[in-house]
Amino acid sequence: MRIGEMETDAFAALAPMAGVADNTFRALCRRWGAAYTVTELISAKAVTLGDRKSHELLSVTDGERPVGIQLFGSDPATVAAAARAALAHRPAFLDINMGCPAPKVAASGGGALLMKEPARAAEIVRATVAAVDCPVTVKMRTGWDADSINAVELAKRCEDAGAAAVTLHARTRAQMYAPPADWRMIAAVKRAVSIPVIGNGDIIDAASAARMYEETDCDFVMVGRAAMGAPWIFAQINALIGEGRILPDPPVSRRMLILYEQAKDTVAAKGERVAMQEMRKHAAWYMRGLRGAAGFRRRCGELSAVDDLEALIADVCKENGENGV
Repeated sequence: MRIGEMETDAFAALAPMAGVADNTFRALCRRWGAAYTVTELISAKAVTLGDRKSHELLSVTDGERPVGIQLFGSDPATVAAAARAALAHRPAFLDINMGCPAPKVAASGGGALLMKEPARAAEIVRATVAAVDCPVTVKMRTGWDADSINAVELAKRCEDAGAAAVTLHARTRAQMYAPPADWRMIAAVKRAVSIPVIGNGDIIDAASAARMYEETDCDFVMVGRAAMGAPWIFAQINALIGEGRILPDPPVSRRMLILYEQAKDTVAAKGERVAMQEMRKHAAWYMRGLRGAAGFRRRCGELSAVDDLEALIADVCKENGENGV
């Protein structure tokens, strides 16, 4: 797939997940074969007002490139101005969020609320495309609710406004993240537009990624929650689709080493106190499917230092019959 100057031979990208897909996690997923990554969603208004945290979210490290910077907002001029500011971080593309279901995002007029205002949504795209010299993409949902499915209409409007690609999370805003995702809508959007269509929703492993390609004829797929605690999913998708090869999950000791490396990188970026608080949820995700997982997840919620994590990892490996990291 190609978006602007970004071209990839891989088969899946990392979704922009607020509170999860920070610089460290994005770089980790790139090392495991993610074709590209997308930042956490960032308020365009906050960027234009000089908000410190929002400008920190714009920061991109070389290890996570190619990366798209995702913005949300309701005013075309404000989103365009924030997009111009984001160019200083050399993104491969700028992504406009029209799918976030969070009430505070919708209350600002952005995110999935734009599904209810397709004309305004298209004007935001048009203004942003005119303001920057890199591709502008859109991430959307199928509609606001089951009675207002309009992804095809919105995708066509965004294409006409200059969008270089659209990503469709195949759920309505009302569904939030509840299954099932309606892959038929990805296929419908693909038939309706000529720009690349990236499918998102209910990809849980390499086999489901392959099925999405087959059933929707999409140009690419995006993985979100399935990558949490399992960044190797990108290598598995690449192996299956690119080579027809089934790549097994890493052994427990290898998984724990990946967790430890992620934690150390996060400590280097944010300091031990903040990093270990943030790593609590990540560590818990790495425990999925392991013997003794329930007890280990409880301990994950109490992590406060790297020493705590080292002790936890040693016990996980011992309980699961493997040598320590």
